Amino acid sequence: MGQIKVEKNAGGIEGLCTITPTVHGDARGYFVETYNQNDMKEAGLTMEFVQDNQSSSIKGVLRGLHYQKEHPQGKLVRVIRGSVFDVAVDLRKDSKTYGKWYGIELTEENHKQFYIPQGFAHGFLVLSDIAEFCYKCTDFYSPGDEGGMAWNDPELGIVWPQVVGTYHGTPSAEGYTLADGTPLNLSEKDQKWLGFKDTFTF
Repeated sequence: MGQIKVEKNAGGIEGLCTITPTVHGDARGYFVETYNQNDMKEAGLTMEFVQDNQSSSIKGVLRGLHYQKEHPQGKLVRVIRGSVFDVAVDLRKDSKTYGKWYGIELTEENHKQFYIPQGFAHGFLVLSDIAEFCYKCTDFYSPGDEGGMAWNDPELGIVWPQVVGTYHGTPSAEGYTLADGTPLNLSEKDQKWLGFKDTFTF
């Protein structure tokens, strides 16, 4: 017990949690408990997970911003290889921080995890040559239920680290790179989402 440190309401947004596990390391390597239900409950986190996902992405890939409309998912995310900048946007209309975002760098070295409850959009940018990203979900993926928002919407004002480029009125990756010249890489779908004010109302 007591193997995790939880920071609740990360960035002043109710429900967001950053979780830092205890890492036991020596010259041979390390050991870490990546999930312990008892420790989570002791920290007041009682959600149940039903699905685990893992993805691999190359540098410059930006995935998001995604959410499910009728079957919202809470997500516990972490990185097991490389580094990503992970972002959550509050879509809960009754929230004091509706439309606000918070981002955190997750790396294989810091072992940090980020819990994003239901009612948020989620996305991440790969900062390392390759990143392997793992997450647990509180509901199943539901085909046809996915929604999204433009990653570079000025209404949201997300500050993506290392991204260089000028907003030209669309979520297209054209004209955007990382600081080292790596092109920003988005799926065709993620280059067509509308902005926040065109998707939601204040």
